[in-house]
Amino acid sequence: MQGGATAAKAGLTQQRQIVDAFLTALRGRDFEGLVALLDPDVVVRVDEAAARPEALREIRGARNWAKGAIAFSHLARSVQPMLVDGDVALVWAPRGRLLRVRRFTITRGKIVEVDVIADPARLSDLDLAVLND
Repeated sequence: MQGGATAAKAGLTQQRQIVDAFLTALRGRDFEGLVALLDPDVVVRVDEAAARPEALREIRGARNWAKGAIAFSHLARSVQPMLVDGDVALVWAPRGRLLRVRRFTITRGKIVEVDVIADPARLSDLDLAVLND
């Protein structure tokens, strides 16, 4: 989002609550729960390394992306929330090897943008930190 979205960016506490709720809904394959957390016009960008060759790189709309997210919910068992560049994100690092990051932009209590990153060069540039409970 551009313009005024930066001013409305969620704080860490709200980010953590929404990302935790997203992960719970994903693990539970709760389609309506996912949709409720997403802005109706959410934009999801998937880097080339994270998508199948014929798959879309950009997905728009809460219901569209929730369907796709549910399809990969089996991977959510090993996903953990972490701080990525100072914001709460979801990290998939089986056996300690970082393979994928989902970064969220949250405004007004909804997820408005998601970036799915799997490109090794992009992953190596991220600053990761453990979240305190």
